[in-house]
Amino acid sequence: MTRTLLLFRDSFPLRRTFRISRGSKVAAQVVVVQLREGALVGRGECVPYARYGETVEGVIAALENIRRQIETGLHRIALQSILPAGAARNALDCALWDLEAKQAGRPVWQLAGLPAPVPLTTAFTLAIDAPEAMAAAAREAVGRPLLKIKLHGEGDLDRVLAVRAAVPRARLIVDANEGWTPATVAELGPTLAAAGVELIEQPLPAGQDESLRGVSCPIPLGADESFHLASDMGRLRGIYQVLNLKLDKTGGLTEALKVKAAASAAGFGIMVGCMVGSSLSMAPAMLVAQGAAFVDLDGPLLLAEDRQPGLRYDGATVYPPTSDLWG
Repeated sequence: MTRTLLLFRDSFPLRRTFRISRGSKVAAQVVVVQLREGALVGRGECVPYARYGETVEGVIAALENIRRQIETGLHRIALQSILPAGAARNALDCALWDLEAKQAGRPVWQLAGLPAPVPLTTAFTLAIDAPEAMAAAAREAVGRPLLKIKLHGEGDLDRVLAVRAAVPRARLIVDANEGWTPATVAELGPTLAAAGVELIEQPLPAGQDESLRGVSCPIPLGADESFHLASDMGRLRGIYQVLNLKLDKTGGLTEALKVKAAASAAGFGIMVGCMVGSSLSMAPAMLVAQGAAFVDLDGPLLLAEDRQPGLRYDGATVYPPTSDLWG
């Protein structure tokens, strides 16, 4: 049967400006892959990330370059050696999974040999702002049991303490997005631990991880920008205790499942995160996030309006996708 590749770019305005240590954004820019075979359509979404040299135009060009292979029956296993890990491969890999599920009349979790997915509690992200503004945002999110606080350096302790005072019962994790130094980790670690912070994510710029070795911190450290694939684990062992797995980094669900298994076997805690995208980006990640120590799939909650149909969010609880969305 003839397969047709369709590529779309979508833009989703955010509820409010989203600031991290590297800058700010007001909309989520995504690429959607559709694979049509007869009456069936498989879909996948990716979020090109400038930090990794990705653009919407670059992702579309990469997929156009292999259009012939895709339309003549490229399988997702062969895909792993045709495109490098990253956003383009993620969207295509997830579309291939979705199409395969529709052709088989079975959900992706069954095809992958996984247990049936269950609802999960996701973190909710507070963008960088003045301490009082972040405290106000935390109070707005008072019903969400796990908050992720974006940080970047000067004034970070005041930000965390303001949030803690605003929501004394919430679980907290912090994400410096490469904005700290080893001295910051050593200095803030004990006070953040006393405030109940459970994880410090990506404190240093990727590539400077070795300078964390031997730095005393009572809070587990998580690698995000420093961790993409299983091949990264060797150099991160003894520095980080938790690895943040994202499908836009692994290049799709196929590789993400392998990376999760390898990281778990190596003794790392697993965090499953996301870029800021729609429910179509989050849906495949729900399968990887099952059993993870930390789940951060709040991208649709940051949008002014999600795509429809979308994932069901009930407060901080996110439910597995229905077949009309993905999988």
